Amino acid sequence: MKKNRIAAACSLLCIGVAALAVTPSAFAESAAPASRLDDVIARGTLRACTTGDYKPYSFYKQDGTFEGIDIDMTESLAKSLGVKAEFVKTTWSNLMNDFLAKCDVAVGGVSTSLERQKRAFFTEPYQVDGKTPIVRCDDVSKYQSVAQIDQPATRVIVNPGGTNERFAKQFFTHANITVYPDNVTIFKQILAGKADVMVTDASETLLQQKLNPGLCSVHPDKPFQYGEKAWMVPRGDVVFQQYVDQWLHLLRASGEYQAISDKWLK
Repeated sequence: MKKNRIAAACSLLCIGVAALAVTPSAFAESAAPASRLDDVIARGTLRACTTGDYKPYSFYKQDGTFEGIDIDMTESLAKSLGVKAEFVKTTWSNLMNDFLAKCDVAVGGVSTSLERQKRAFFTEPYQVDGKTPIVRCDDVSKYQSVAQIDQPATRVIVNPGGTNERFAKQFFTHANITVYPDNVTIFKQILAGKADVMVTDASETLLQQKLNPGLCSVHPDKPFQYGEKAWMVPRGDVVFQQYVDQWLHLLRASGEYQAISDKWLK
């Protein structure tokens, strides 16, 4: 009887040892969640949601193609994966929902925010930016501060659905705010005298003052607040996020990002 008990115990011990020897790798294979990285490679396309209305990051042309800093960057990321880039046009108001439903990344001058972070992961930022005014050049001295802008007589214009609208509605409680639907022609409204101020990212104001003589960026080197540009990637997918972050790190370290940026800003 004693020998039988010993034999049974030994048998159970051996089974347990064998299970320990096999289980870790098998468990790792079965428990590892599928990553968007694998999906993109298997599909052969990298789907990028972008608004196409935000120079110099993303602009939708009449021929149906996109151009800009983030467009070139997306092409670079796709090339690193051995796939093609596919761009999905969206709006700032629908950016998050379209990204979650249709895309692998969201690109095109996207500002990081805690509200967006609730539903998506961000990559490492590729540019530091912040909100600053753009006005008619004759009015630069009039709109230096939030307090100067936030007056009942000031006509603030803003594009809908993004961080520009949120900034305006948070800080300009006394000014007259107009939400203008077309982010491409919005700056012409200031030149035409139909609005006085738009507060947007400093990088955009620097470009728009070149494109629209008569408009001037107000202290772009000292914006009203700190901001960052980054890409949105699926929440929880650390594998994909780390790949994109590493690609971005190498893009910057190699000088490729600077070359892309200079192409559109200089």
